[in-house]
Amino acid sequence: MSEAPVCGGAWRRVLSAAAIYFVIVFAVGLSLGPVRVLWLEPWIGRTLAVLCEAPFLLIAMWFAARWAPGWVKLEPGSARRLGVGVVALAFQQVADLAVGFGLRGMNLSDQIAYFATLPGIIYIAILIIFATMPLMAALQLARRET
Repeated sequence: MSEAPVCGGAWRRVLSAAAIYFVIVFAVGLSLGPVRVLWLEPWIGRTLAVLCEAPFLLIAMWFAARWAPGWVKLEPGSARRLGVGVVALAFQQVADLAVGFGLRGMNLSDQIAYFATLPGIIYIAILIIFATMPLMAALQLARRET
């Protein structure tokens, strides 16, 4: 994969791909969230509910990480793909805070405290995968082409 610097039009494509990637995965998470919180958590507990939601989020990440760069015609490159993931993670964290504040009535301390719980640790792992999935998908596609 080429390693040309991310600048000019390439940076706009990274932002566009990140926005598309974020929107797809966030839409899936936003539609699964109420099922997890309102139905699964009371029934099986918070940790198992998060584990039940995780595979659906991972599938959404996988497909979105493959489609988004192609839709904006993002040039190959590990830095660009990782940039897509990191920028999408920034978008996701802003949106997650907004949902926590607005819909769940949480404050910043509540949201940070969640990361110290087992479901929060699982969530951190999912966020790391979210940030790196565009790079992982590109590496797999490159390996398949060779």
